[in-house]
Amino acid sequence: MFVLVANIGSTSYKYRLFETEGEKVLAEGKAERIGRSGNFPDHASAIRDSLAAIAGANKPLASLRQLGAVGFKAVHAGPITGAQIVDEKVLDAMEEFSFFAPAHNPPYIAAMRAFQRELPDVPLVAVFETAFFENLSEAAVTYALPAAWKEEHGIRRYGFHGASHRAASERVRDQFGESDLRHISCHLGGSSSVAAIKNGVAVDISFGISPQSGLPQTHRVGDVDAFAILFMMKKLNLGVDEMASMLGSQSGLAGISGLSGDVRDLEAAARSGDERAHLALDVFVRAVRHYIGAFFVELGGLDVLTFSGGIGENSAGIRSAICHGLSVIGIEIEAERNRFVRCQGTISTNASPVKVMVLPADEEIIVARATAAVVSASLLEAKPATRNGQ
Repeated sequence: MFVLVANIGSTSYKYRLFETEGEKVLAEGKAERIGRSGNFPDHASAIRDSLAAIAGANKPLASLRQLGAVGFKAVHAGPITGAQIVDEKVLDAMEEFSFFAPAHNPPYIAAMRAFQRELPDVPLVAVFETAFFENLSEAAVTYALPAAWKEEHGIRRYGFHGASHRAASERVRDQFGESDLRHISCHLGGSSSVAAIKNGVAVDISFGISPQSGLPQTHRVGDVDAFAILFMMKKLNLGVDEMASMLGSQSGLAGISGLSGDVRDLEAAARSGDERAHLALDVFVRAVRHYIGAFFVELGGLDVLTFSGGIGENSAGIRSAICHGLSVIGIEIEAERNRFVRCQGTISTNASPVKVMVLPADEEIIVARATAAVVSASLLEAKPATRNGQ
């Protein structure tokens, strides 16, 4: 099956065309600064350009009729999770939960609508980031809030970055040739999270009900005492939407530093003596270490620690700071390995009880597999029954 995987950002669009048999990438591309200073006024025009790039003479597909499905690394639809054929029920749920994912859900909804117009006969599949965390315990997902909020309104912890953490888990289990592993996966990038995985199943995640929770993000707040927010709303006379905007776009590492949320900028500024940049990095590292410690206890030990994402794969300094002094829980990294690894490799010492690895965040292949599986299953269900095996 030919599957186009669409990765939608608020001002960006990346795609990969897979032939799922053999998991070959036939084409890929991206558009940035959509609606701003880029080449495309909106996502719909970028989508049309990508479809023209993959189908036609001397292109991967002779015709768009060969396309079996379009898969999306969708973020949040509350109780609707897993891999789902995109229909009005799914889109309505994404709309309902857009408050929790304002930078993600609206552009994904718009892109899905655009694909429906451009490819009305091609199934669209939303592979939700929450899917990897479907088996979290009730204790892990429940907030200490009135029970009716959870039962009637879906106020609970969900978890995100599921495709990245699932990919890391599968890669680790393949490499070690066993599934009985206690694994902490750190996806560190523009958006960051830490997941606890046991025997290939997620048991905890730093995210909560929204991608604004957990670790401090580039511009999003991370964990914070709710009463601090209520106090500042009263103090500054801010409405809900105003505060949501501040927490989701003016906070995080950028809010602390007053400079940037990009770790590369912060590392450069810290080397030049910028104290607030240094503090932002310290807050980020402390938060990652906090979750590693908590998840070590929850897993009852640790076999593998992995780093993925733009920061996790590329910042030797952040990895070193996170792992510093953690030999007490079996984490020992080799300085030269850590310094020179590029996107993938083992950085722990040979004697380290815990293997520490850098892995690429291969999210697209997870989405392509799930998309193909859902479409294949729906085609089987739709196939009319036959008699006498004919």
